[in-house]
Amino acid sequence: MTLAAAPTCPIEVRREDETVQEWAYQQLRRAIMRGRIVPGKNLTIRGVAEMLGVSPMPVREALRRLVAERALDLPGNRRVRIPVMSPARFEELCEARVALETLAAERALPGIGVEHLSNLRRIDAELDEAIAADDVDRFVIKNQEFHLSLYGAGASEVLIPLIESLWLQFGPFMRMAIHSLGEHYLVDRHKEATDAIERQDPYALRIASVASLWRSTR
Repeated sequence: MTLAAAPTCPIEVRREDETVQEWAYQQLRRAIMRGRIVPGKNLTIRGVAEMLGVSPMPVREALRRLVAERALDLPGNRRVRIPVMSPARFEELCEARVALETLAAERALPGIGVEHLSNLRRIDAELDEAIAADDVDRFVIKNQEFHLSLYGAGASEVLIPLIESLWLQFGPFMRMAIHSLGEHYLVDRHKEATDAIERQDPYALRIASVASLWRSTR
């Protein structure tokens, strides 16, 4: 399975307590973070509004917020696009992810109980299913779910927003690096991480986290 382009962005149902503006922002944010918007593809306010089935106004505000978060670039022709990635910027993003995400994992370790660990293992099993089916889209979603569930045990109000900001900048390019999940993920680093959590071994968790992150960025 070779990914020449990301799949069409699926539209999620808007909650009753969610404004159209926030909903549009979240749809685009998830699409970028999960690599569903192909690097180099220009987006227009009208085109995105038609895709989401909303008026241009909430889309304009959503795009403005994503440009401010460096998830999108505004080249000056009333279009937005995924920012150009240089080798140096890619390397820096990888190093920043390793630094922040290993710290988040270590901080979360004391707060992970039996039920939380069981949930992490359930997600890991779903990741294995995605790998077996070579389903990149499902893998990306479940991989992010695993890491957010892990880091969330640390109740970090600072690290998780920073990590998600890096995911926004990195997500569109991760898909391009994956050609076959079966070839790319020969060792289950998530299982190594959950085993380390069960032993309450911070060093082993750091090693598993670093290996997992470097694997996913190479």
